[in-house]
Amino acid sequence: MRNDRLSLEEIARQIHTKALDFCALSDRIWDMPELAFEEHRSVAEQCAALEREGFRIKKNAGGIPTAFVAEYGRGGPVIGVLGEYDALPALSQISGALKQEPTARGASGHGCGHNLLGAGSALAAAALKEALVSEGIPGTVRYYGCPAEENGGGKTYMARAGLFNDLDIALCWHPHIINEVHATSSLAEIQVYFRFHGRATHAAYSPHMGRSALDAIELMNVGVNYMREHMPTDARVHYAITNTGGDAPNTVQAYAESLYSIRSPVLPDAQRLFARVKKIAEGAALMTETSVVVQIAGGSSNIVPNKVLQELMYENMCRIGPPAFDEADYAFAKKLRETSMTEESLLTSISPRDPSLRSKIFHDGVLGLPGREEVEMGTTDVGDASWIVPTVQCHTACFAIGTEFHSWQMVTQAKLPAAHKGMILAAQTIAATAIDCLRNPAIIARAKNELNERLGSHSYVCPIPPDVTPDDLRKKPA
Repeated sequence: MRNDRLSLEEIARQIHTKALDFCALSDRIWDMPELAFEEHRSVAEQCAALEREGFRIKKNAGGIPTAFVAEYGRGGPVIGVLGEYDALPALSQISGALKQEPTARGASGHGCGHNLLGAGSALAAAALKEALVSEGIPGTVRYYGCPAEENGGGKTYMARAGLFNDLDIALCWHPHIINEVHATSSLAEIQVYFRFHGRATHAAYSPHMGRSALDAIELMNVGVNYMREHMPTDARVHYAITNTGGDAPNTVQAYAESLYSIRSPVLPDAQRLFARVKKIAEGAALMTETSVVVQIAGGSSNIVPNKVLQELMYENMCRIGPPAFDEADYAFAKKLRETSMTEESLLTSISPRDPSLRSKIFHDGVLGLPGREEVEMGTTDVGDASWIVPTVQCHTACFAIGTEFHSWQMVTQAKLPAAHKGMILAAQTIAATAIDCLRNPAIIARAKNELNERLGSHSYVCPIPPDVTPDDLRKKPA
């Protein structure tokens, strides 16, 4: 068996041999931003890239047209690498611009770096495949193409379909402004549509005959705002009005719709909060003599951390080291900071574990593992996988410090060389951690024991009801 240093060098060689192709894949997906459950072209690009690497492709995974599984090898252990490729609405942006310049008004954009995320995970899987071949290690590498992380919970649907049940471990990453192993939990989430139906009429001639669905939406929002004072401080409730009932003020709106995101550190608390929000919606319907249809649109469970895998991944990331950003990377990032980032964005993006980051343009180190577990004020459907299989993820510096998620500043950087360097670090870290587990199955056993101890008598319960499908979200009421 090779020593660790030679192993790491071989993985780095495989990653760098394939890096140009997978960076190009990332850029192609950036060029074709697609929203939740509509990522058909992005899936086709990823499938083609992995087929060229010798993977067997299973499309329509879990009955979801934009989910797939790419597999190489036979037997166990079975290592899963999770990837994403969905974009965000209204975040179109010209690459490398220093000011907000949409490529097309209202178009989508990769404001969370998922073009990098999917390509980087696929690169890790391809390198891991080469390690299996060269060392003759038994096992299976499985890349999961996961849609709709942003709005829909693609992995949640995949978990409900049992696609992660036979995995031994799962690994993933996310583009970020820092290099670290993610060691916190997350908020569980329920996404739900509130669809109000009223009665249309002429707003001047016969307003008394109308029943305004838009009024119901507004009253519901007021009620939820009053509720905020009386809910746990670590919970979050936010919304978007997705249909206002039209643009004509002289017509009483017969239909209006809002999409709520309801979050709490654990799923049962999110479900209790959802029940309160639902009562407020019903009260708004009662006040306006409208009716309301409530439809769960997605959901995610909180992350179950796994220290065994976190410590292993951290050791590998430290040995690999941070991305080697060059003068051109720093020059662009410095200009972007000066022209479009606020002091507030710098303060909110800095980890309290390393206050020195405030004076830096890029993160040039690796943050240590935190001394205690905390809950991050965000949500990811990676949480659903983590309830089923020991799961670990890392963050790597792809963007300048001060870049906010879901912003045009993130989109403008997500196709640049600096972003590619962070992606390559993530691929190396994932592949190195996975090969350690394949070589030493005792690590997998310890990780599974930790998951079982954390769950105790609890087991995975999908937050999306069994009768809800992604297709339901596309159906609009008449």
